[in-house]
Amino acid sequence: MTTDPLQEWLTTVERELGLHRSEGDDHGLDAVHQVADLVSDKVDASVAARTAFLIGAAAGRAEEPPIAAHDFTEKIAALARSWNADTERAAQPNDPANRASHTAGPGDGSR
Repeated sequence: MTTDPLQEWLTTVERELGLHRSEGDDHGLDAVHQVADLVSDKVDASVAARTAFLIGAAAGRAEEPPIAAHDFTEKIAALARSWNADTERAAQPNDPANRASHTAGPGDGSR
């Protein structure tokens, strides 16, 4: 049986960090990898890994990390695509109007 060495590496790192991947988490890892590639191309390679770390750190603090990781990768991808553009940025950084809302607030009757 042949094992993909890169997948074996990721599985080993997850185990060492005490992370337990659930179904669908590969999509999140792939999305962060794509954003890191985009940041490397559009911004600078030296900040790609740190950007991926920041997305993971922010998603890890969220109530639903997989959903947050998806939202954050989309937001940062848009920012990276427009970073060196001659036009105005695609989305203002940290503008609450640009955030997806996946959690119910108090008194909204959804809990």
